[in-house]
Amino acid sequence: MKSESMSSDIKILVVDDREDNLFSIQTILEKDGYTIVKANSGRAALKLLLNDFDFTLILMDVQMPNMNGIETASLIYEREKLKHIPIIFITANNYDEEYIFRGYQTGGVDYIYKPINPELLRVKVGVFVELYRKTHQLLHHEKRLLAANKKLETEIEERRLSEEKIKLLNQQLVDKNARLKSTIEDLDRFAYVASHDLQEPLRKIIFFSDRITHKYRDKIDESLNNDLEKIIKSSRRMNILINDLLQFSRHSVDEKDFTYVALDDLIKEVLTDIEIKIENAKAQIELADLPSIWGVPSQLRQLFQNLISNAIKFRKKDCPPLVRIYAELADEEQYNTNGEPIAGRYHKIYICDNGVGFDQKYAEEIFVVFKRLHSYHDIQGTGVGLSICKKIIENHNGFIQAQSKVNEGAVFTVCLPVKEEKSFPVVLNEPAKIDME
Repeated sequence: MKSESMSSDIKILVVDDREDNLFSIQTILEKDGYTIVKANSGRAALKLLLNDFDFTLILMDVQMPNMNGIETASLIYEREKLKHIPIIFITANNYDEEYIFRGYQTGGVDYIYKPINPELLRVKVGVFVELYRKTHQLLHHEKRLLAANKKLETEIEERRLSEEKIKLLNQQLVDKNARLKSTIEDLDRFAYVASHDLQEPLRKIIFFSDRITHKYRDKIDESLNNDLEKIIKSSRRMNILINDLLQFSRHSVDEKDFTYVALDDLIKEVLTDIEIKIENAKAQIELADLPSIWGVPSQLRQLFQNLISNAIKFRKKDCPPLVRIYAELADEEQYNTNGEPIAGRYHKIYICDNGVGFDQKYAEEIFVVFKRLHSYHDIQGTGVGLSICKKIIENHNGFIQAQSKVNEGAVFTVCLPVKEEKSFPVVLNEPAKIDME
């Protein structure tokens, strides 16, 4: 027996002119949980089917007054929406082959003979109910397959459009990169030419101003002499600024420029280059063992020369500069200045000084080109040096951080990646004093 949950969606129309026959069939089929709808004539059945065509099966008595079952079935199947409903004819005449033939010709699917055998009725109805279920399952699967196919076609079309869009964007990117490369080359040429073109008249200003000062030193008053000195100082400052800008514009690198650089040797060369500056400031340099770095030697030399020179330049008036340089290998997770995690291992090189320091809120601004925290009259400079340092470090896939307090010195931390193919040990010794004499 079918469960009620499986059969509650099955609706059967029973058509017979006798109420006792309708009641009998309803009693037999309701046991299987089917919904039974009754009509006591062919016309009543047609009226029901005008508005409701969601029937699983029709049980139709053949012998009915006014309109018999075969005539009713013929009218039912004239409507397109009703052609899918199977009709089983119920007849009391076992031998009327003409009726049987007409029934099948009309579209009937089977016959049941009176008196009705309840079990036979249930079995025959069950066959068509199961057929109905399987048909609806197939229709449902067909709809799902059609929907899936439609979705797949949409996805394929979207992917095709996306691929075309990506190709277009890639081509636009290639074109933009080509234009950008051309623009950068033009800017590099412009910066180089402009710097040289500016330097020539500037040299003449310095030369002739200095010449006038020496030639007429005893013949001009003190006010005019001071004005000439200001012209010369401003011109020399302008010359330094042009040179810094020229250096800033040139800092592009190629992979072939990289090699292993022993920082110990490189920084000792830097200290030799700025020996006079160190002696004049009575500076003390403490240098610990440093690692070897995968980098561009000329750029690394300028990087550390700028940082050490800054540490000496921004000193306290009443205190000789002390600069400590040491390194460590960072195995823990690192973060750049934007707070983003940095993958891989890094060498951290510290440049610490005991100078005037700065407010920590300016720790990022100091790396912006032309940004100065001190008056030019207090400490000379163009505000380009740390910008060059940042650019050099970025060329090496590293980053730089600064920690400081006003009048408590500063610590600049240069983080440069370890090249894994060939590692160098870092000895964390206490900094040793460098004797510049």
